[in-house]
Amino acid sequence: MAHIYTYGRMIKFTHTVFVLPFALVTVILVQRQYPLRPIDIGWIIIAMIGARSTAMGFNRAIDARMDGKNPRTRMREIPSGQISTTAVWAFIALSAGLFLLAAAMLGRRCFFLAIPTLVVLCFYSYTKRFTWLSHLFLGFAISLAPWGVWVALTKTFTGPIWLLSLALLTYVAGFDILYACQDIAFDRKEGLYSVPARFGVRPALKISTILHGVAFAAFAAIHPVFQMNAAYLITLIIIGLLMVIEHRIVNPDDLSRINVAFFHMNSLISMVLFLGVTMDEIIRRLT
Repeated sequence: MAHIYTYGRMIKFTHTVFVLPFALVTVILVQRQYPLRPIDIGWIIIAMIGARSTAMGFNRAIDARMDGKNPRTRMREIPSGQISTTAVWAFIALSAGLFLLAAAMLGRRCFFLAIPTLVVLCFYSYTKRFTWLSHLFLGFAISLAPWGVWVALTKTFTGPIWLLSLALLTYVAGFDILYACQDIAFDRKEGLYSVPARFGVRPALKISTILHGVAFAAFAAIHPVFQMNAAYLITLIIIGLLMVIEHRIVNPDDLSRINVAFFHMNSLISMVLFLGVTMDEIIRRLT
C-alpha cells in the first residue's frame, strides 16, 4: 500500500477528479441522443485513468533532471529517489497498456485513435523546451477527453461536444499559466519556455484571465446548444464566481497562494459542472 500511495502521489492521482467529471458530463450529454451500454462507462473511466497516469508518469520521467534542480520540485518522487527510473518507465508502459486495452474494448476505431492520442499526451512534456505556447498544447491534449468520449459512444467525429472541449482547453491553459508563475525565475535560468517567463507575471495573469473568459463563454454556449434548463444556469453562475475567486487569490505581488487556486478551485469547478449537468438531466427526466 505504501508503494501504491507513492505512485499515486507521483502522478497526483487524486487530481484525476478534475478531468474525469468532464468525461462523465460527456456521457450524460451523449445518452440524450444515442443508446448507451453501461459497461462502456466503466471502460471510459479505466481509459481516463490509464491515459492520465501515462501522461503524468511520462512527464515526471522526462522532467526528472529539471525537477531535481528546481527547489520547488526537488523532493518529487523521482529526483528524491523514492521511485527508480526503471520503475517509472514500467509504470508508464502498464498505464499505456491499460489505456489501449480500454480503448480496444470501446471499439476498433477507438483503439487506433488511442495511439496518436498517447503521442499527443506525451509530447506535451517536450513543448516547454521550445515554445511558450506549451500551456495551450497542454489544454489541447486534455481537451481530447470529451471529444474522445463522444467518438467512443456516438461513433461519429462531429457534434457540439467541441464546445466542452474548447472550454476545457482554454480553462486548462489559463490555470497552467497561473501555475507556471511560481517557476518564472527557474524557467528563465534553465531556458524553459512559458508565458510568465516570456512576458512577465502581470501580463501572464491578464492572458490567463482572457483564456478563462473564453472558457466561460464556451460553458455558457453549451446551454442553448444542448437545450439545458435552469439548473445549468445556476451552475454557470457558480463556475463564474469560482473563476473570479481563483484570479483574486493569485496576486502578482504574492504568488504563495497559487497552489490553493490550482488544486482546490479547479477540482471545485469540475465537480460543480458535473453536479450541475447531472441535476439538469434529473430535472429533464422528471418534467
